Amino acid sequence: MAVKKFISWNVNGIRACIGKGFEDAFNALDADIFCLQEIKLQQGQLALELRGYYQFWNYAKKKGYSGTAVFTKERPVDFSYDLGIEELDGEGRVITLEFVNYYIVTVYSPNAQEGLKRIDFRMKWEDAFRNHVLQLDKKKPVVICGDMNVAHNKIDLKNPSSNRGNAGFSDEERAKFNELLKEGFTDSFRFFYPKLESAYSWWSYRFNARERNAGWRIDYFLVSDRLKSCLKDAKIHADIYGSDHCPVEVEIEF
Repeated sequence: MAVKKFISWNVNGIRACIGKGFEDAFNALDADIFCLQEIKLQQGQLALELRGYYQFWNYAKKKGYSGTAVFTKERPVDFSYDLGIEELDGEGRVITLEFVNYYIVTVYSPNAQEGLKRIDFRMKWEDAFRNHVLQLDKKKPVVICGDMNVAHNKIDLKNPSSNRGNAGFSDEERAKFNELLKEGFTDSFRFFYPKLESAYSWWSYRFNARERNAGWRIDYFLVSDRLKSCLKDAKIHADIYGSDHCPVEVEIEF
């Protein structure tokens, strides 16, 4: 049995984050698997030297937009990018790695945007993503991580009343998140801290939101329910800067 440390971080532009201490944070966290979202990068724009890690990058077709990456000390058995659905792919939002005992899926869920302009796309995407992880879960346990662009419950954001119906806290997005959990997944942070308030992973750059801790918890580690007994710890590293999000962590014993 071995305990593995997983980190997930929406870096809001990896090149910008590197200029704000990314590599120091990466080395200090020393994860077995380190997942990134919103890399905002095209192939060939960055050569990142990370000794001892295999690297997987999924770039969006649109320049300077979206994208994900995974760095892992252990070589995976297999890997895949996206969901295999043309109308939903092309934004670099999903990387799936298969290991002997589990899958890890990192995800950058689409933002529904102001006025919920993209909510229809988001709903189709949610259904396809849920189907993807449920198909994996039939084979072996799944660890899902990333910026899922939704605050699950009122406890997960500073101002739930004024944000009700807005992107990230709409009834539609929260319902899809509930649906995923009900299909057999556990929110690892709430598993350990079901009632902990003021625990956020994203803060707007406006209105000194981070200084005031007026944030949202929209970055998650979800695990197949049968991994609940294997969970050892979950953390939000709110003290690490470099992005408008902070890293989140889970430790799992396999």
